[in-house]
Amino acid sequence: MQNRPTAAELLESLAELLEGTLLPALPPDLQHRARVGANLARILGREVELGPAAAVRERELLAAIPVGDDEALWQALAEVVRADLAIAKPGYDSWEGE
Repeated sequence: MQNRPTAAELLESLAELLEGTLLPALPPDLQHRARVGANLARILGREVELGPAAAVRERELLAAIPVGDDEALWQALAEVVRADLAIAKPGYDSWEGE
C-alpha cells in the first residue's frame, strides 16, 4: 500500500502552487514559465497514474496484430495514440475527426 499523498497528488499540489499562488505574484515575463511548470507537473501526474496501464495495453494491442493486417494495425495505433494523448493533452484523445 502506498502512503498518502501519492506522487500524482504531490504533482497536482505543485501545479496548484505554481498556478494559484506563485503565478499571480510573478511579473508578467515569468508568468508563462509558471504556467508551463504547472502543465508539466500535471502531465507527469497523469503519466504516473495512466502510464503503466497504457504501456501494458500497448504491448497487448501490438502483439495481437495479425501479420499483414493493415486495418488491425491502424486500429491499434489509433488506440495507442489516444492513450498517449490522454496523458499529454486530455480532451484530444476523444477526437473523432479525419
